Amino acid sequence: MKPIVMAGGTGSRLWPKSRAAFPKQFLTLTSTQSMLQDTLARLKGIEHEAPVFVCNDAHRFIVAEQLLQAGIRHDGILLEPVGRNTAPAIALAALHATQNGEDPILLVLAADHLIENIEAFHTAIHHAESLAKQDKLVTFGIVPTCAHTGYGYIRQGDAIKDSQGFNVAEFVEKPDLSTAEKYISSGAYLWNSGMFMFKASRYLQELEKHAPDILTICRQAIASESQDLDFVRVDSDIFSGCPSDSIDYAVMEKTSDAAVIPLNAGWSDVGSWSSLWEVQPKDANGNVVRGDAILENVHNSYVNAEQRLIALVGIDDVVVVETKDAILVAHKDKVQDIKKVVDTLKTQQRPEFEFHREVFRPWGSYDSLDQGSRFQVKRICVKPGEKLSVQMHHHRAEHWIVVAGTAQVTCDDETFLLTENESTYIPIGAVHSLENPGKIPLELIEVQSGSYVGEDDIVRFSDRYGRTKQS
Repeated sequence: MKPIVMAGGTGSRLWPKSRAAFPKQFLTLTSTQSMLQDTLARLKGIEHEAPVFVCNDAHRFIVAEQLLQAGIRHDGILLEPVGRNTAPAIALAALHATQNGEDPILLVLAADHLIENIEAFHTAIHHAESLAKQDKLVTFGIVPTCAHTGYGYIRQGDAIKDSQGFNVAEFVEKPDLSTAEKYISSGAYLWNSGMFMFKASRYLQELEKHAPDILTICRQAIASESQDLDFVRVDSDIFSGCPSDSIDYAVMEKTSDAAVIPLNAGWSDVGSWSSLWEVQPKDANGNVVRGDAILENVHNSYVNAEQRLIALVGIDDVVVVETKDAILVAHKDKVQDIKKVVDTLKTQQRPEFEFHREVFRPWGSYDSLDQGSRFQVKRICVKPGEKLSVQMHHHRAEHWIVVAGTAQVTCDDETFLLTENESTYIPIGAVHSLENPGKIPLELIEVQSGSYVGEDDIVRFSDRYGRTKQS
């Protein structure tokens, strides 16, 4: 069995924690690990091959870093040049997994789900595996706990002999409340989890039967796959022409071999702040609190403080989320409308749509502490052994002050070391680079000054991470 972990998506309904450049699957929302890391951790105890990950190009270094932090060995991080939904993404993974003549059973998982009962999850996997070996295309149906209108549903058909599964009678779209209530009272419906299991060859066969144009383009795109550090790249020009379709529409709703395994394991797709409130431990007043907060006469609320103290007095049923650069206050019943805020930020081209104040790069991170019309102050952290690109700026000079660790600085033809409490000056137009040659993180304060301090004022001469026009 080979896990295929889908790590794309933006998670816009969890703004301001989730941003386009750092979406919810990389956040620590329910444990001390990210949701991506938890997805792999819950497979411990299940015999499986090294997993394959599918993500977009912009998130590749975050995925690689989080796998490294968790000590997770993988069999490739497949990069989608553009998003084309789940059917093509899984096709790329299946083609990648079968390119050496193997035919593993694929366990397709989302990187941003919560599952509380690991034992029940493992049991469901074993039941699904027995059906996958019989050439079934298996989905996991969540035993519903309420008449939820935010999920699609699966209607169970006849029980499959000598198994714990059922044939799929029907996939149905997200219902209105009265329809959802009828589904629940009938006892025949399950929530559609978006998790699957099948032989790689069976998925490709069904895709060829029901969506041959997707399979043809994916085969052409992956035929010239190339290795780039930890990443597997496919032909972007070819893949961009692939139709966008979900696995449900392209295959599962059309195949005659769809089966469903009921799963009752405390599952949530954490699709909103209110759903996160529902699955988290609460205090005596029904509140979920993460971070530094004081609550007085507050009930049934979710509070998440990243950096500052939050004080709430005399209100109920609210969501308050604070980050370094934004604060969200919403009624718990209206959190689905947060997406409208994100759409506005995107339309206005505000940086809060895409980035946090602290931005993560393959070499480390930078945090924008202050900014004016002709200056910007950053705290830069460079991981041991890592190096920023060799670059220059047309419009700004930079002052660097080392506050921890050791920096190796190249400025034009001179290379030298800086240690704590030492500083240097990088003039406008100077070709320069910054490297951490030490064993501990390098931290420095950078003061940029000039007529323009935007991130796109970079001419890059060389970069060990293969990036183009990004810092």
